[in-house]
Amino acid sequence: MNDVFGHLKSLLKTDEICTDNLVFKLHYKATSLILLGFSAFLTCRQYLGNPIDCMVDGGVPDHVMDSYCWIQSTFNLPNRINGKASRNTAYPGVSNFEEGVDDVKYQNYYQWVCFVLFFQAVFFYIPKYIWNIWEAGRMRELVLDLNCPLSFESEHKQTLVNYFVEYLHKQNFYAIRFFFCEILNLCNVFLQIYFMDCFLEGEFKTYGYDVLRMTELNPEDRVDVMSRVFPKITKCTFHKYGPTGTIQKFDGMCVLSQNIVNEKMYVFLWFWFWFIAIISALNFVYRILLIMVPYFRLLLLRSRTDSFSYEKLNTLTQKFWFGDWFVFYQLAKNISPVVFREIVSELTKKFEGKDNV
Repeated sequence: MNDVFGHLKSLLKTDEICTDNLVFKLHYKATSLILLGFSAFLTCRQYLGNPIDCMVDGGVPDHVMDSYCWIQSTFNLPNRINGKASRNTAYPGVSNFEEGVDDVKYQNYYQWVCFVLFFQAVFFYIPKYIWNIWEAGRMRELVLDLNCPLSFESEHKQTLVNYFVEYLHKQNFYAIRFFFCEILNLCNVFLQIYFMDCFLEGEFKTYGYDVLRMTELNPEDRVDVMSRVFPKITKCTFHKYGPTGTIQKFDGMCVLSQNIVNEKMYVFLWFWFWFIAIISALNFVYRILLIMVPYFRLLLLRSRTDSFSYEKLNTLTQKFWFGDWFVFYQLAKNISPVVFREIVSELTKKFEGKDNV
């Protein structure tokens, strides 16, 4: 239990040592927090509030009808969902029907939304959990006191320089593992979109777009997409024995107040998930370019220091393989620019004249 709450606390605090990047944080930090927040809110409404209210005549107690319809699920009529209230239609999708003739769509996924969101948050955190195991605190050991230019020890700086000389061309596996976790993030977000589409019976993949298109229509011609996916008023049929043992059927109408929250929440999640997916795909292309084009690596290192170190950084970039550059760039994000400039200078002196490295 302490491990679970420890990981939750890590989502809220600022990282002292950065071992990933902004896109990675959007997955395990921002998205996980959003999903956990939605899950907690819906759980409170579902188990501490009143998510369903049903109306029925015939002596069936209201609390019994509410519990029965929540457990057994409610339904509506898809062929009446586009209609308007009239003499035979109380609400779009709620009307008289004939069993075995009219199509019926049962609404039972709303019971599982809070649990599904929680497990989705867990899956968004898994790549970060794997990376933490593989990273094993290496960057923290390299940084130590170098993030404070007033208190760092010059002996540690020299040790760090010797580290990059000793492990030159031996750090590709560190970078490959991080790249693999980024691919996991990319695959996960697309799998989550596919899973949510299956969970909502094929309605999620275009849900946000359909809602936007709906808002552009005239109110008279508008078909409420959100009510189609998350109906707020549905039907429920209750059966019980009569005085002589005959089965009596009671037709009830239920108000699903929780779907008022669900419909807005999933609109937000649709835009957020596609935003994360696009950003992750662009990050994948960016990572490929960094691997294939050394000049881009040089530009990134230049952004971390002053113009006096540009020529020295060019020397380092030519000596470094991608794994060496990746560890060096991660280090540059965690230490002060003053210390980084000194390390660049010391490393350049080590490599100058060594054409065999």
